[in-house]
Amino acid sequence: MSNSEIKAEIGIIGGTGIYDPFLLKEAREIKVHTPYGATSDLVSVGYYKNKKIAFIPRHGKHHSIPPHRVNYRANIFALKELGVQRIIGASAVGSLTENYAPGEFVLPDQFLERTKGRPDTFYEGGQVCHVSPADPFCSELRKILLETGIRLGLGIHESGTYMCIEGPRFSTRAESRLFRQWGAQVIGMTLYPECVLAKEVQLCYASVAMVTDYDVWASKPVSATEIAKTMKANVENFKKLIVEVLTNIPVEKSCSCANSLKEALV
Repeated sequence: MSNSEIKAEIGIIGGTGIYDPFLLKEAREIKVHTPYGATSDLVSVGYYKNKKIAFIPRHGKHHSIPPHRVNYRANIFALKELGVQRIIGASAVGSLTENYAPGEFVLPDQFLERTKGRPDTFYEGGQVCHVSPADPFCSELRKILLETGIRLGLGIHESGTYMCIEGPRFSTRAESRLFRQWGAQVIGMTLYPECVLAKEVQLCYASVAMVTDYDVWASKPVSATEIAKTMKANVENFKKLIVEVLTNIPVEKSCSCANSLKEALV
């Protein structure tokens, strides 16, 4: 069977701590060739109940790819090529506010970015595209994630601004305090350009940000051991969340993500 014959409905991009397709049955690993080079790893495609799912570990199975080296275009292109219509991206983040505590989840609704030259468009010439990220994330997916998280009793925030930095280094205290002043609630290294690339190919995309610690603005030193413990609990809760969410995603869309290029192409 060729890759063109392998189709999936929903894509999951696993972040830090989520390297395996934990819920898929009859999973097979495939290599999807893209014009942008190799994906982060082989794509696992399998079933969860009656849903066909494609899974990519963003940093590779062994967390060998740092955030600034992730081939975001290849990953999104591969999922699109497989027929995916909706993507859920997981990521580990630090908190920039007392109100978002380690162990909780955040569903970002906005982002700020300070990356450095990451390829962030599929339109490199021949046709110009000015896609609007005014509302960067799928409203329908975010609603399903929020309602499911509340029903499961998870600590989950319905909104938040994600500050995406280049990495792999963390912020200085001065930078962290500045990002707080800018109005960001969480900070991470992988949301951008993943979310805008999904919009360029008219896919639904929602981020599940898993808070592991307070960023360095806080006078609350957190050890690597504490972060690892929080991450382990976060990953297990993420799995519980996704298992329930997948059963609640309807076949028909009620969002406008499929029209994101309607007035974007020049």
